[in-house]
Amino acid sequence: MTAADATDPAPPAAGGRRAPRTPGEQRRGDRPRPPRRPTAPDGLLVVDKPAGWTSHDVVARARGLAGTRKVGHAGTLDPMATGVLVLGVGRATRLLTYVVGADKEYTATIRLGVATTTDDAEGEVVARADAGGVTRAALDAGVAALTGRIEQVPSAVSAIKVDGQRAYARVRAGEDVALAARPVTVARFDVHEVRPVPDADGSGTAALDVDVTVVCSSGTYIRALARDLGAGLGVGGHLTALRRTRVGGYRLDVARDLEALDAWPADVPLDTLPLADAARATFPVRELTAEETRALSYGQRVPAGGTGPGVTVAALSQAGELVALLEDRGPHARPVLVFAAA
Repeated sequence: MTAADATDPAPPAAGGRRAPRTPGEQRRGDRPRPPRRPTAPDGLLVVDKPAGWTSHDVVARARGLAGTRKVGHAGTLDPMATGVLVLGVGRATRLLTYVVGADKEYTATIRLGVATTTDDAEGEVVARADAGGVTRAALDAGVAALTGRIEQVPSAVSAIKVDGQRAYARVRAGEDVALAARPVTVARFDVHEVRPVPDADGSGTAALDVDVTVVCSSGTYIRALARDLGAGLGVGGHLTALRRTRVGGYRLDVARDLEALDAWPADVPLDTLPLADAARATFPVRELTAEETRALSYGQRVPAGGTGPGVTVAALSQAGELVALLEDRGPHARPVLVFAAA
């Protein structure tokens, strides 16, 4: 046998069929797969999402880093936005339903004098108006009108489903989408700096950039606040920058950027916020007795904790582990989710 014969594929077997592959022989085009990362422990992962990434992009990257497909997120961020994106890994995905409903905090820049199709900088300009005459008093009045409990019409390019299809998909298909107003709460809408925008495009109209902080309930669209502020002032408006600085009890100081996560050693399980710590940051805490821990592990009820109906609490064992989420129902507390099964 020549040296070439040793590396040539096996000749066809009788009847024209290929002989079985020898051990270790790869299919044509096969590439060695990188070793799978060890599975990360159940818990939350708070990421500082970079601009240009969708929330699904971040989840996909986290699945590879965490060594599991069981990863989800608690509330979408638009691709242009940056900041806090809370991910659940393993059993912690069961907590995300509650994290999604937490209040949120943002810093943003609103440009007055320019309206766009998407109410943010990624859309096409549909109208311009001179915002140079907008006074601080008028601006403060416009902000006040959008503070508190308000009825907000979401942006047409939102992810809200209309007859089973996302609104943004219908808009991109050329449909006119009209979404119904919904109640939201804007707890804070603070104006920090107002500055003129140079007439870079030669339109001859003056625009204003307004830096703000917004604290709001889940389901509030900051793009829609920018749109409505501009509409109320008669000059139009859209969002040019958005950064989420907090989701419930999770702030930027505990968020990790993707570059740091990518540098995590491939043979070490990715570090996550343990279930008990995640629950403490989201819910009121109830300390359980050993008997209550045992009862809840079997899905049984325990005496009410006195928080009242509609309040979800994290029930922790004497060892500090998350046992269940509870809600008071009359004289008893009923487990909503049980994490420590018998």
